[in-house]
Amino acid sequence: MKESGVINEKNIEESKVALVYGQMNEPPGARMRVGLTALTMAEYFRDVNKQDVLLFIDNIFRFVQAGSEVSALLGRMPSAVGYQPTLSTEMGSLQERIASTKKGSITSIQAVYVPADDLTDPAPATTFAHLDATTVLSRGLASKGIYPAVDPLDSTSTMLQPRIVGNEHYETAQRVKETLQRYKELQDIIAILGLDELLEEDRLTVARARKIERFLSQPFFVAEVFLLVL
Repeated sequence: MKESGVINEKNIEESKVALVYGQMNEPPGARMRVGLTALTMAEYFRDVNKQDVLLFIDNIFRFVQAGSEVSALLGRMPSAVGYQPTLSTEMGSLQERIASTKKGSITSIQAVYVPADDLTDPAPATTFAHLDATTVLSRGLASKGIYPAVDPLDSTSTMLQPRIVGNEHYETAQRVKETLQRYKELQDIIAILGLDELLEEDRLTVARARKIERFLSQPFFVAEVFLLVL
């Protein structure tokens, strides 16, 4: 950040970044306020300085975790999976303040820890409900050496609509997801019986799905050779 000029040590007022820290060795009440403090600063830059703000939160799960600890200290009865009963309210009080106005905007990129890789866990599920897009990283894809290990089936975007991206883009994306979903369903059969025992149609689906996985992997420029063979 110093080399790029984002942080200007000689003239702090010229810096283009503000950092707010909440260490894990701090009290839960302090850690819970960190996200809200950073958001208040972002609102100041947006409303007073009339700037467009990019807000990074790493990790939003720590906000939930701190809230759970505070709730336990207050003697509240925990709800699902041991989380605080006010989880939805607390998450909403943070996420709904991330918005655009006539003066400026706040765009947020948030890292989300998923306990036990369970996307239905109340913490990530409550977070995802407020996000326009989610990029889910897969341990399975990473174990295959496919990077970035983004799972196209679990990842979502509210922008993937025909009226926004066009019918051709939308229909192509849906066909790709259908192919990958079928490939996922065939994984157990392939592991037990082998690829040769599949129907010809399923073998073709597997071949296409594997090409799609390579197409979506880095370095992106090598994906050009796959454009006409999917």
